[in-house]
Amino acid sequence: MDGTGWRPVKRTRTFEDVLAQIERRIAEDGLTVGDRLPAERHLAEQLGVSRSSVREAMRVLETLGVVSSQAGRGPDAGAVLTSRPDSALSDLLRLHLGLTGLEMREVIDTRHMIEQWAAARAATRAATRAATGGAATTELAAAVAGMDAAGSPEEFVEHDTAFHCAIADASGNRLVAAIMRSLRDSMRKYSVEAVRRLGDTSVLRADHVRILEAIDGGDPEEAARAVSEHLAHAYPTLFR
Repeated sequence: MDGTGWRPVKRTRTFEDVLAQIERRIAEDGLTVGDRLPAERHLAEQLGVSRSSVREAMRVLETLGVVSSQAGRGPDAGAVLTSRPDSALSDLLRLHLGLTGLEMREVIDTRHMIEQWAAARAATRAATRAATGGAATTELAAAVAGMDAAGSPEEFVEHDTAFHCAIADASGNRLVAAIMRSLRDSMRKYSVEAVRRLGDTSVLRADHVRILEAIDGGDPEEAARAVSEHLAHAYPTLFR
């Protein structure tokens, strides 16, 4: 990653501007885990700011788990990318959800709104862009197979979570995907308890097949309806 593409930042709220530019370059350059950012001194020169501003921005990224700072010189200088910013966002949202003490009804209502939209969007994309739809439904089908073979509520919920996160991924909206992962991770314990209470998961598994078929068939209305009825089956006391 060379010096081209950097823009001088505004002097107000400097560290936030530095942070925004680093995140922009990560996205625009298509950097992946293991890639290295320029050394602190080079970043400061390219951005026209003090090294302390760069250092503060890097501390934020390191706290979020996006980069790992390593001492070094020459080609070994600079922080190493350890995760994509959207992964860090999921972690941050999950922590926030855990600290806010939300009621389960609030979480399920939010899931209901988000996942209906995501399923409908995934179905629309599958209908208009066959390549994208095929990749998404492959992940959904694998999750359905995992649920069918699950030997415990914990294992069932693991594949159930993968299924619903794959719906969000298939919508093509990364923020929706990050929010869905945070919601599912924050309610994992409750989900396991819900599966234990239901005992027989055949209705839930049939729901997942219905959702998969609606998305794969490019039917957004049926996909949204199937998700809504599935959540009512999974959490009947919250949909009375």
